[in-house]
Amino acid sequence: MNLALYQPDIAPNVGAMLRLAACLGVAVDLIEPCGFPVDDRRLRRAGMDYIDHVRLVRHSSWEAFQRDRRAGRLILLTTGGDHVFPQVAFRRDDTLLVGRESAGAPADVHAAADLRLRLPMRPGLRSLNVTLAAAMVLSEALRQTDGYAALT
Repeated sequence: MNLALYQPDIAPNVGAMLRLAACLGVAVDLIEPCGFPVDDRRLRRAGMDYIDHVRLVRHSSWEAFQRDRRAGRLILLTTGGDHVFPQVAFRRDDTLLVGRESAGAPADVHAAADLRLRLPMRPGLRSLNVTLAAAMVLSEALRQTDGYAALT
């Protein structure tokens, strides 16, 4: 299982996702450019003492990520998804992709996704925080693929 962050805007969200990934043994792809300066010092601050426990790969662009990403399905978490969580069967080699906090993911990212997944929520409410959405979906994906077994 893998978690990918598309051009994130908010450093604390990146830190929370790095911590989530470190604790659950999930790799992270950080697709730049980000909406904040990204360097080792800032990543270390955002990820706190968890940064050394996460497999983090930085990609300079969407194109670089597409070229270098590992095999498996790309599952985009989006309010415009045509599949509804949790009615999806996950695979161990899936990459869960979240878009920018301010703008989601552009059309070319939607087009590249093998599956676009929407989390159900009450009518009239726009979206969840990307970190919360990622945690919900990642938890179910790990449960389905027996990913928690490696942690015990």
